[in-house]
Amino acid sequence: MNTTAEPPRIEFPCRYPIKVIGEAGDGFSELVIAIVERHAPDGDTRLVDVRDSKNGRFLSVRVELTATGPDQLQALHAELKATGRVHMVL
Repeated sequence: MNTTAEPPRIEFPCRYPIKVIGEAGDGFSELVIAIVERHAPDGDTRLVDVRDSKNGRFLSVRVELTATGPDQLQALHAELKATGRVHMVL
């Protein structure tokens, strides 16, 4: 019996939701949307869901994009983290 868990395989292209969490502040959601649009220009950014945390310190931005492959997702994640404003990408 194989006890090592393999990550689930994703078949590309596919619809891929991401949630980006960072400190609330001017332009955070616009920054996230601009980065997502650079990496997935065919995504529908009209369906963005932006929510404040309970105490208003953090903001989550959820957007669904068309993922074309693991390289695209890794580059997107790296650029989001490089902003210094993003705490987590789910």
